[in-house]
Amino acid sequence: MIERKKPDADLRNYHTVFLELGLLVTLIIFIIAVRMDITSLGPDEYVIDEQEVVEMEEIIQTRQIETPPPPPRPPVPVEVPNDEIIDDVDIDISADLDLGGQLSMPPPPPPADDDDEEDFFVVVEDMPELIGGLGELQRQIRYPEMARRAGIEGRVFIQFIVNERGEVEDPQVIRGIGGGADEEALRVVSQAKFTPGMQRGRPVRVQYSLPIFFRLQN
Repeated sequence: MIERKKPDADLRNYHTVFLELGLLVTLIIFIIAVRMDITSLGPDEYVIDEQEVVEMEEIIQTRQIETPPPPPRPPVPVEVPNDEIIDDVDIDISADLDLGGQLSMPPPPPPADDDDEEDFFVVVEDMPELIGGLGELQRQIRYPEMARRAGIEGRVFIQFIVNERGEVEDPQVIRGIGGGADEEALRVVSQAKFTPGMQRGRPVRVQYSLPIFFRLQN
């Protein structure tokens, strides 16, 4: 004889009820978990170390006073044995000095060498004059080929002595421009003639200078 189950004892009839009940319990647990304060009892207290205050002190600059070095010690005298005895000497001034006689003078200094003295004048009453003028002297210049190729122009200053006869002596270049122009200026000035300079009515040697121009023609 087969025993049948009771309809009330069949759990499948309560499946929907159990499902809804489980969902409800789950929802309640979730709500409680959300509303529960899970934070700690209180925030951790952080202790902040007090920052050390650094005080700036003003440094006063001091000046170092330089003291002079001490003076050197005086030398210690050292006793030197000396067996010699210096006798006192009486000097008779009246016997050697004759106040009434003629004093002897020291010998005169030797005469100066005449070669060291300048035998010319720089400025005289009547200065020398170039015969024919500077223009005539300029026309005698032959322009050096080296200076022409290099395009050298300028003035060459020549210093010399005009003697008593109006002739040029010892010409020298005191400022030149090079390129052969200095030599050409010396050649032209050496051939120049002057009226001699006069001092107190007589011809004298006079120092003189001339500028010689070098200019290229375009």
